[in-house]
Amino acid sequence: MDKETLGTDGSKKLTKEEKNWEAVIEAVLFTMGNSVELRRLAAAIEQDEETAKEVVLRLMKRYDTGKRGMQIIELENSYQMCTRSEYYENLIRVAVTPKKQVLTEVALETLSIIAYKQPVTKVEIEKIRGVKSDHAVNKLVEYNLVYEVGRMDAPGRPALFATTEEFLRRFGIGSTQNLPVADPVVTAEIRMEVEEELSEISDLMPEEGTGAVISEP
Repeated sequence: MDKETLGTDGSKKLTKEEKNWEAVIEAVLFTMGNSVELRRLAAAIEQDEETAKEVVLRLMKRYDTGKRGMQIIELENSYQMCTRSEYYENLIRVAVTPKKQVLTEVALETLSIIAYKQPVTKVEIEKIRGVKSDHAVNKLVEYNLVYEVGRMDAPGRPALFATTEEFLRRFGIGSTQNLPVADPVVTAEIRMEVEEELSEISDLMPEEGTGAVISEP
């Protein structure tokens, strides 16, 4: 590569068109506020998705190396511009303190089940937890961490729940594929509880070929 094509930091020197693409994507992300799908960013610069991704990743790096108060994050093939979390305390000095959403132990337990089992019904959640979970699920929906993704093709058509984009944002996860591996100890405990429950049910059921005999008077 010719030296004329390199910037002062040794990186590839951008053309006027490439700089314009960065400016367009920056403007779109700033204006939209919420996450924007890659295909929409590609449409904004009238290029294919591969080119758009190269541009947005380059812009992300520029924000990171420049130590700016804003950052660009990736959320399952979408991108969003947002404030860096380390400046939260500074922001609340000039803004109304947002209502704190406290997640109880029950809510966190329910959320973790939904995150790892999604899409999942309330009945399935309750089978794992062993108690009713309506209140916990409703709270998670209220906090926009969980939403109804559809209905199961079964009697009563129970609602199926999954985690939202806000869940990814809140917990700093780029994708549900990046969820931490479940604690093997906890997994073993859950499996043991389920096996014990199935065993108890099995003990209560009569063996095949046997049953109560009603004698005729």
